[in-house]
Order: sequence, then C-alpha cells, then structure tokens
Amino acid sequence: MRFEIHILGCGSAVPSLQRNASAQYLNVHERHLLIDCAEGTQLALRKAHAPLQRLNAVFISHLHGDHYLGLMGLLSTMHLLGRQKPLLLYGPPELIDVLKLQWHVGRTTLRFDLQFTPLKEGEVQELYEDEQIRVKSFPLRHRIPCWGFRVDEKPRRRKIRKEELARYRIPLAWIKRIIDGEDYPSPDGRIIPNEVITQPPLPPRSYAYCSDTAYDERIVPNISGVHALYHEATFTEAHRARAKETYHSTSAQAAMIAKLASVKHLYIGHYSARYRDTEPLVTEARDVFEATTAAEDGDVIRL
Repeated sequence: MRFEIHILGCGSAVPSLQRNASAQYLNVHERHLLIDCAEGTQLALRKAHAPLQRLNAVFISHLHGDHYLGLMGLLSTMHLLGRQKPLLLYGPPELIDVLKLQWHVGRTTLRFDLQFTPLKEGEVQELYEDEQIRVKSFPLRHRIPCWGFRVDEKPRRRKIRKEELARYRIPLAWIKRIIDGEDYPSPDGRIIPNEVITQPPLPPRSYAYCSDTAYDERIVPNISGVHALYHEATFTEAHRARAKETYHSTSAQAAMIAKLASVKHLYIGHYSARYRDTEPLVTEARDVFEATTAAEDGDVIRL
C-alpha cells in the first residue's frame, strides 16, 4: 500500500520561480491528505497528478500567509467543480473566521460540507483515525501558534505463508482467523502455531512535518523514530542569529533534532529565498545527521 509524500512547495515567505511556498500532498493507503496550502498549491497539485476532488483532509500548521493563502482558492475550485464529498479541515481556531469572512463578502455558500476542527494551542491532539492510519498534531515554537503533524500507519496484519496452507491442508474458512492471530487446530489433534503459518508484516511507516519552528527539543517525543522527518531549515549556521530572531531553524539544528529523535531519514526544506543552491544547507545538516536530503519542489518521498 502507498505511503507517498509529494513536495508541492518547500520555499519560505514568498514563492519564487524556483520554489513554491509550503504545501505537501500525502497518499497514505489511498487517504489523500494536504499539509499546508500556500498560494500556487492548486497548480502544484495538478502537476503532481493529485486527485484534487478526492482530498480527504487538509491540515494547516499556522496562519502565516506562506502556509495557507492558497486554501480559499482551493476550496473555491472544489465548490465550482461541484464537489459533494465532505472535507475535513484542521487548523488554528482563527482560520475558520478568515474563511467565513471571504464567503460572506463573496456571498458564497459551499456545495459541500467543510468539517472544521480547531487545533489546541500547546497541546498534542489526536486529529484523525481510521482502520489504516492516524494523524496527530503537536505544538511547535514559532512567533505565532504553530503545529507540526505526524502521520502513522497502523500495524498491518500478518501474512499467510501459502506453502504452509497447502502443507497443513488448512481450509479457506480458517484464513481470516489465522490472519487475525489464531493458531490452527489440525484434524489430527496438533496445534499449528500462528507464527508457523504466517510471516510478520513490515513495520508500520510514519512521517512527521515540522514547519515553522525554532530549535526546540520538546518536539522530540512527538517525532521519535519516524521513517521520514520533514523539518524546516530556513537558514545556514552563518545566519543562526537571524534564525533565532525569527523563530526558525538552521539546517544543523534540524539535523540535531533528527538525531535526538532517532528518525530514519531527514528531509530539510522551507529555505530562505537567499539560498538558490541547497548544498550549503545539506552539507551542514549531514555533518550532524548523515541521512539527510534537501527536499525540492516536485520530489516524491516513498516510504
């Protein structure tokens, strides 16, 4: 099953010819999720061949324009194209007021049900859960209330060893019970252990998104052990003072967070427009945490 992260925008503050501002599209077990929605996100979604009308949920990290100004246009397009399916929206409490003002002055009533859940400042919050995945938010340290997100795949069931089915002549009626963990009582009185008939599934995959934030070790428990971490790296160490002033991180600081959290791989992004080349950023990060990649618009991370 898919667990894909499409980088729609990894620039900060303003869009450029090289990079869009923040947005990511996730396909996790055919759950279609959007994290942040800067201006230009609609076009980036189309370039990524993402099914816009099949989006299940949108998560907005905070109310700086480079993270949400594309949302109104996206909702408007869904409305104009006749969307009927409900859409889940998670974001800062004030977000719904911004949207309602636009709908009021534009005399618009959406054709679909927008189900808004406000994020709670300073709290870890379970946002979404079904039989396959769960999503939670957690606080980041920024100039205004800001949240990160973690997406976890639930543990998958064990897989049947087909050769063992034949060996023990296990009837089809027993397969679901075996997948659910039961041992098999054979007709000759033997109990065939479940681990003989099945093989363990792959470990559940996980992803965390942290943008924007100053260096803050308090987030480590919330991202511990994820397969992939996207952490903002707005500046190099040469601009560490600027990072502190603006409540952003350097690439080395992002790498330290990845190291402390024992993540499998770090993807840095949210670059200042001053860096056309990400080599200085990724070099500094790899000095701290080797498994680092500089994300770029159009990249697809497959877990």
